[in-house]
Amino acid sequence: MSTRPGAAFDAFLETTAPRAAERRDWTPEDGALPALYLSHGAPPLFDEAAWMEQLFAWAQGLPRPKGVLIVSAHWEAAPLMISSPAPGTPLVYDFGGFPERYFRMTYETPDATAMARRVAAAMPDTEPLHRHASRGLDHGAWVPLKVMYPHGDVPVLQLSIPTHDPDRLMDLGRRLRPLREEGYLVIGSGFMTHGLPFIDFRRPDAVPGWSADFDAWVAEALERGDIDELARYRSQAPGMPYAHPTVDHYIPLFVTYGAASEQEQRAETVIDGYWLGLSKRSFQLA
Repeated sequence: MSTRPGAAFDAFLETTAPRAAERRDWTPEDGALPALYLSHGAPPLFDEAAWMEQLFAWAQGLPRPKGVLIVSAHWEAAPLMISSPAPGTPLVYDFGGFPERYFRMTYETPDATAMARRVAAAMPDTEPLHRHASRGLDHGAWVPLKVMYPHGDVPVLQLSIPTHDPDRLMDLGRRLRPLREEGYLVIGSGFMTHGLPFIDFRRPDAVPGWSADFDAWVAEALERGDIDELARYRSQAPGMPYAHPTVDHYIPLFVTYGAASEQEQRAETVIDGYWLGLSKRSFQLA
C-alpha cells in the first residue's frame, strides 16, 4: 500500500470517478431530492478508499442535482451568510498539520449565481442573507464533494450556521425544503461523533465507549424519527460531552431534518462504522 498522501484518491480518480459521467441529470419527474447529513472527514479522507467508494456510490444513486447547498460545521457565522457564487472561487484550507498536497487541491465548481438568488428568496425578511463575496468552500464542503462530484460539474454554495439552537436550525431547513423539489441537494455536513481531544491516535482502530454509546443513541433515535430526542442531546445523549466537546459537527443534522418532507420520519443510514474511533454515521431523509 502506498504511503503517498492521497494515493487512494488518485486511484479513485483513475478507476472509479469516470463512472460519474454515467449519472443522469435531475428532472422534475424525479421529484424532490433527499436531504442529507454526512460525516465529512478531514483531508485524510482521501486516504480512505472504502469511505470514498461509499460516498461516491451514494451520489451515483441520485440524479445529478442542479446545485448543492451545504451547511458545514466549519462555518459558524451570524447574520446568516452564503459563500461566493462566482465560478472557481478559491477553497478555504481551514486545517493544519497535514501534507502540503492538501493545501494545493482545487475544486473549481460552476457559477452558482442562480442558486444564490433562489436561496436568498427563500429567507424571511427577518433573517436576510448576507453574501460573503470572497468566502470559498471549507473542507467540510469540498473534501466530500470532490468525491461525490469529482468532475466539479455541479454548482455549490455553502451556508453558514448562524445559531446552535435546534429549533432555529430546523426553521432554516424548512425554508430550504422547496429547493429539494427544484432539483437542489441540501446537505448538512458534520461528524456524528467528534471528540478529537479524547482520541488515542496510537490505537486508530479502537472505538471509545463514549463514541459507541453516542452513536447507538443516535441510531435508535434516527430509526424512530425522534427529532425531539435528538434535540435533547445535551442532557439525554450518553457520551456527552466527550462525543461533542463543541457541538458544531452535530447540529447540521437539524438543518437536514428541517429540510425533510416530514420531520418525524425514519432516517435511512447510508454509511456507518468508525474512523479513528469517531462515528461516520451518515443518513438521508425523503
